[in-house]
Amino acid sequence: MTKPDDALTAFNNGFTCSSAVFSAFSDDLGLSGDLAKKISCGFGAGISRTGNICGAVSGAILAIGLKYGKAEEGDNAANEKTRALVRQFIDEFCEKNGSINCSELLGYNLGSQDEYEQARAENLFATKCPQYVRDAALILEQIL
Repeated sequence: MTKPDDALTAFNNGFTCSSAVFSAFSDDLGLSGDLAKKISCGFGAGISRTGNICGAVSGAILAIGLKYGKAEEGDNAANEKTRALVRQFIDEFCEKNGSINCSELLGYNLGSQDEYEQARAENLFATKCPQYVRDAALILEQIL
């Protein structure tokens, strides 16, 4: 199974979009899948249903940071590499989907309970979000 398939399976099994993407890469990054799902859980639905940055994007950014991020004082090269790869990821995701903002992607302000319920009633989390999860994992697979 590919990383995008793993991410999609996790999402379809009820994990947040952020958890699905981040956990698909966790073994390669030295984390258990369970720990990765816990770390990234709060980023789903545009950061805990606020409609901000797409959770699939957040999960990917977490993976990039875990692999390339700065861990030692003075390691500015790691900072620059991480930022460059995150920008690359965002550019590619936006090129495919038009935005990295959850509310823009879904067309509803998920921070509003009424609009969240409308998005849910229209089944957007099952019809649109799987593609965002797959796209994030595909792009991330190329970057990592």
